[in-house]
Amino acid sequence: MLASIILICILQFKIIENKESNCGCSIDRAQKDNYDRKLFYNVLQSEEGECSTDTKVDENEVYEVTNDMVLIPGREYYIGTDDIIIKNDMEGPEKIIKLDSFYVDKYEVSNSDFSHFTKLTNYKTEAETFGDSFVFVLFLNNTFRDEMKDYRVLQAPWWYKIMGTDWKHPYGPDSDILDAMNHPVIHVSWNDARAYCKWRGARLPSEAEWEVACRGGHRATKYPWGDKLFPDKKHMANIWQGTFPHHNSEKDGYIGTNPVHLFQQNDFGLHNMAGNVWEWTEDSWSSDNPKEKVKKGGSYLCHRSYCYRYRCSARSHNTDDSSAGNLGFRCAKSA
Repeated sequence: MLASIILICILQFKIIENKESNCGCSIDRAQKDNYDRKLFYNVLQSEEGECSTDTKVDENEVYEVTNDMVLIPGREYYIGTDDIIIKNDMEGPEKIIKLDSFYVDKYEVSNSDFSHFTKLTNYKTEAETFGDSFVFVLFLNNTFRDEMKDYRVLQAPWWYKIMGTDWKHPYGPDSDILDAMNHPVIHVSWNDARAYCKWRGARLPSEAEWEVACRGGHRATKYPWGDKLFPDKKHMANIWQGTFPHHNSEKDGYIGTNPVHLFQQNDFGLHNMAGNVWEWTEDSWSSDNPKEKVKKGGSYLCHRSYCYRYRCSARSHNTDDSSAGNLGFRCAKSA
């Protein structure tokens, strides 16, 4: 039903080039669009009422910020790795750093938390302003996929840029988050995440802080919980199982995001540091392009065969105005 409605509403747009040649982790907004936004929104607001850009969240319901923060003690830590798997990501070598004590969110910021923020501040995300964001192929039906096959990210054809997609409408203009208020907010840019954290009197974690938090106080562990992906055959994170991108067996219980309170992963008591959604950090990828921001943790779309980035040392990047259906964040705060 959703995709058939989107078919009525979406205008054609040209295929999007992506400079990443591997897994498409770094889909950026930095390209030209080739559709008429004014005409599109005239369609959305037509008398037939077949589509709506208005949120379906109950405006009379008050959502409280429920994220606890965990204290990470200041001392020397090891970050990076000498077991470098993706060389171009500059994930090594291992080095020693010294950090002051800081707090980090126990959970990823949820739809409930972000809804509370937007209601109090009238904040509008960049995806809402631009009018579109990236949706993964499995959330679109076969008919819609076929119709839009020429309008995908060139190097990552499992990503479709869909108008009317934003944090309140994660799979297109007719979708909503009513049944996912305890899931992580998605389709938020680095700028959006930073605005939310500032409102809370916090900030985004630095990449070093994030990685230290991920390892739970231990040195050189591959994952937040240790070095085995499935200790005692137990699923420790929401990542891809099956053959990407066509089949997800959902052995971990989820084809998309999971509630933020699931998958406690390390000795700091932090949840979903690996998998679920990528998380923005404060840092830029390089001094050459400060708008490219580091993200960590991988997502529900990561699999060892193509995007082995749910390791603590792994990293990727997007431009600060980019958003997608697997990109969220958590906040930090100096102690």
